[in-house]
Amino acid sequence: MTRRCAIAHDELRKRFPGGVAPRAVLVALGMSHSAISRRCRAGGPWRRLIPGVVLLNNGTPTRHQLDRGALVHAGPGAMITGIEAARLHGVRHLPSDSRVHVLIPHDRRVATRGFAVVERTIHPPEPETVDGLPVAPLARALIDAAHRMDSLNDIRAMIADAVQRELCHPRDLRHELEQGTTIGSALPRIVVEEMDRGIRSAAEAWAARVARRSTLPEPQWNVEIHDEFGTVLGIVDAWWPEAGLAWEIDSLDFHLNPNDYERTVRKHSRLTAAGVVVMHTLPTRLRRNPQGVIAELRAAYAQARSRPPPNVRARLWRPAA
Repeated sequence: MTRRCAIAHDELRKRFPGGVAPRAVLVALGMSHSAISRRCRAGGPWRRLIPGVVLLNNGTPTRHQLDRGALVHAGPGAMITGIEAARLHGVRHLPSDSRVHVLIPHDRRVATRGFAVVERTIHPPEPETVDGLPVAPLARALIDAAHRMDSLNDIRAMIADAVQRELCHPRDLRHELEQGTTIGSALPRIVVEEMDRGIRSAAEAWAARVARRSTLPEPQWNVEIHDEFGTVLGIVDAWWPEAGLAWEIDSLDFHLNPNDYERTVRKHSRLTAAGVVVMHTLPTRLRRNPQGVIAELRAAYAQARSRPPPNVRARLWRPAA
């Protein structure tokens, strides 16, 4: 390689710090189409990400480079949305998807190519900058993702993770549903309506079905329990106030994380010390043995009703506005 070419290559790396360049810009800088194609051949120093987008090395592209590649392909005004945007915002419970979903203004014409899924919108949100990339606000990203998903449980898990960790508020999700298209909105609408009733995860939705089949009174969902002095004893998944019965749907995550498991044990101890009857159920049993869970739930309810009511107060828990 001549010194002139080496200097040019260094200048390209400075111009494109992410290592992702539009082919048209490389041509505008003086490179020929044939020279670019040679560099992108097998064994060459570069590789083609998608038509018109070049990775300035021949390694496996990082997630960040794929994100940049999709944005470069989509052009000015594009932003990342959907599952990839939710990942960038910190949502953990996401379905596997190697594609990058991007939004562009409705008056632009760019087609989906390769891993870059392009969607035109007449209601583009104001993007946020995450990791140096323009990203749709989380509520919009979640609804955009849910519109393209066909598993109610996956949508519940994704949205519940964002809401329970207070990354997003149900009010913002409802707004996005009302503003957006009705196509593909049935499943996310179910999830948001469940959250209005306090059900915030796939496991709790399963639990709600089991509770209805038990013929017990309808419980309150996601309730914060206080002792007589106003001290918070804990937030429980379901609560029967007339019985003083709390129902906890124990996620496997808590048992794999020692700190979370320790917090769960301490909460259980505080509640039982205050006279609350606490029943624990693993999510897998809700699906595999609902009749067994119903029998245990009825027994726990009867036990709780046979005891003096605990001196506690309860209020519905919701994420901070």
